[in-house]
Amino acid sequence: QSFKLLGFLDVSNVPCARESLLYGSLGSFVVGLGHFLATSRVRRSCDFAVGGFICTMLGCWFYCRYNRAQQRIRQRMLKEGMRNRILFEGSSLDPEIKQTDSERSNS
Repeated sequence: QSFKLLGFLDVSNVPCARESLLYGSLGSFVVGLGHFLATSRVRRSCDFAVGGFICTMLGCWFYCRYNRAQQRIRQRMLKEGMRNRILFEGSSLDPEIKQTDSERSNS
C-alpha cells in the first residue's frame, strides 16, 4: 500500500520523502516535548513542534538529496571510466601502457 500526502503525492515513489517525513515527525515530537517540559506552555510547545517538524524534515530532505546527487555523479564517473578502459585497453592510448614504458625508460 502506498501513502499519499495531501491526496496526490505518493510518498513511496519519491526518493527521500519517507525518511524525511519519519525523521521530521520524530524531530517534532522531541522538540515539542522538550519545550513543554522546559516551560509547561502547551500552545507554544505545539508551535515549536511544528517548527521542529519543518526544520528536521527539510534538513533530512536536502541531506538525502545531496547524497543521492553525489552518488549519481560517482556512478556516472565510474561508468565513464569503465567504458574508457574497455575502449582504450591494449591500444596506444592506454594509460597503463604509457606508465610502464616511462618506468622502463627510467630504469
